[in-house]
Amino acid sequence: MVRGKLGAMPEPTALVRPFGAVLTAMVTPMTVEGAVDFAAAVRLAEYLVENGHDGLVINGTTGESPTTHAAEKADLVRAVVDAVGDRAKIVAGAGSNDTAHSVRMAESATDAGADGLLIVTPYYSKPSQVGIIRHTLELADATDLPVMLYDIPGRSAIRLAPSTLEALAAHEQIVAVKDATGDVPGAARSMARTGMAWYSGDDPLNLAFLAHGAAGVVSVAGHVLGPQLAAMVRHVDAGDLASAREVYTAMTPVVDAIMGSGLGAVMAKAAVQLLGLLDSRAVRLPQVEATEQEVAALRTALVAAGLLHDN
Repeated sequence: MVRGKLGAMPEPTALVRPFGAVLTAMVTPMTVEGAVDFAAAVRLAEYLVENGHDGLVINGTTGESPTTHAAEKADLVRAVVDAVGDRAKIVAGAGSNDTAHSVRMAESATDAGADGLLIVTPYYSKPSQVGIIRHTLELADATDLPVMLYDIPGRSAIRLAPSTLEALAAHEQIVAVKDATGDVPGAARSMARTGMAWYSGDDPLNLAFLAHGAAGVVSVAGHVLGPQLAAMVRHVDAGDLASAREVYTAMTPVVDAIMGSGLGAVMAKAAVQLLGLLDSRAVRLPQVEATEQEVAALRTALVAAGLLHDN
């Protein structure tokens, strides 16, 4: 390790973390009949906050936001906020491909007590970058909450251009990005240009993003790996990448079991049901719940990782 002329290493710069460091995009628990199970959501939120999380994302993609309704979304945010209080930042999904609808969701989330908004790039419609900017500014101006942009071209079909990120960063309430582009070098460049807080939105790349200066993670596997993610963040903060790699490597089989199929919401529900936190792993169509074979493979991974006892 190279030292300066005086032989002292500089102190690490404290990261700005407007929404915390370890967040999970929480599933929306449902009964076997398909109704939102608010009591189970409260239990799950409290469990996550007691196990490594200082933030939660509610009504995101993993929360099945395309198939939950406006009143359900608002009631879910309100229930979680009431349950965890000031122990965690609650970020509410408020994005769609309809700007007017998104504004209503943002207003409802604000009224329900959310600490911030997650705004996904408008999907399917494939607007121009100018359209994305105008859409996002409409949402940012609709409330006084801080905003986390969600860049996920695999679902939205369009990526936020560097110039778009720079333009949006000029708005005082747009303070962070959840990055699911898979482009770590591009993220590092955008962090430097915009000054926004960056959050990894892709579990397999969490360590890579953190090592390049990301403020934290928005995880799916965090449903069962909260303490491990928190430990990895602490190691990176301390400059101990060797220890961070050890934690990351140990987590990898569980991350693969939950995220490998691309069905994060489905498998995350199965995982927390295996831990006894949910009575049901029910999802709403077009999602279908995990099969017994998928659950068995997931159970094997959780047992091997020491997260579940093999009864």
